[in-house]
Amino acid sequence: MKLSLFKSLVQFSVIPALLAAAASAPAAQLSTDARGAIPHDVQQLVVIDYRAMQNSDAAMALRERVMPPELKAFDEALKKTALSDQGSMDQYVDELAFALFRPPASGGAASASASENLMTVGIAQGQFPMQDILARFNKQKLKPSMVRTNSIYPMTKAGMVLCFVDPSTMVFGDKEAVTKALDARDGLTPSMLSNSGMMSAMQSVDSNPLWSILDEKGTQTMMQQLLGEAGSTTDIVTVSKKLESSWYSMDFQHGVKFALTISTADPFTAATLSSLMTAAVTVRKMTSSDAEKTALNDTAISSSAGQLNIAFSSTDSEFSSLLHSPLFETMVR
Repeated sequence: MKLSLFKSLVQFSVIPALLAAAASAPAAQLSTDARGAIPHDVQQLVVIDYRAMQNSDAAMALRERVMPPELKAFDEALKKTALSDQGSMDQYVDELAFALFRPPASGGAASASASENLMTVGIAQGQFPMQDILARFNKQKLKPSMVRTNSIYPMTKAGMVLCFVDPSTMVFGDKEAVTKALDARDGLTPSMLSNSGMMSAMQSVDSNPLWSILDEKGTQTMMQQLLGEAGSTTDIVTVSKKLESSWYSMDFQHGVKFALTISTADPFTAATLSSLMTAAVTVRKMTSSDAEKTALNDTAISSSAGQLNIAFSSTDSEFSSLLHSPLFETMVR
């Protein structure tokens, strides 16, 4: 059975989110305007206290290893076109969010008619020098395309764009995803604000500096990755259909801590998953390096009241060793 518990926790939940984790302090919360720019059928939302991450060497090291090349390209484009000698996006961003969503099918209805083709949109909140940025766009003759009253500016040759929905909120990504986000914000299609399940899950974690919520499909996908080849067995496929939602939080204060909760249909399902994952971790330890064994030994798996709970903790030095292990190399391929 091929499994890496920590691999999947990072690969699915954290790497797609940029995994620039927070060190302490304030919760990473999205404004109502930012939440309104997230389409209704969001499969996963990750929110990061981007400012606080700079207080942790471990968080910065992890960010450097897993930062998506698209985001690096976007940051470089901002430096060249919008910020120039004013610096990079880092110094202006307070919170950073990534939403993986299923866009509405034709007609704009949510849920039942949503497309299965996933899109990703980024949302940055902060104190942006908006007027200076727009003045530089104008000076460089970067003409926006208009979506109703929204100005969308091209940023990279790969097609990434940005749009200020207000002076402190920037939406970015490929043009189609950004347009879908603006449709939700402008009320043409439903937004996450009307998704009671995800809004409820958010209340469980949004007091943390880094948090994520996943819907039913997102949770099922995560578990398939979490269990690897074992996830294709009949028993696991049956159990995965009873997964309802999940949420996690992560911080880098006093070491590295990660906590994941998966909500299931009943206590039996949660207990079954707990047993399967505990067994899989035991098998993985047989072929792990010392750093990997330490990480797996520091992972606790349990179930209670229909919820599967997974917690991981380590010191900064242990986590640093894990970043350079063969296990982590397979995480970021």
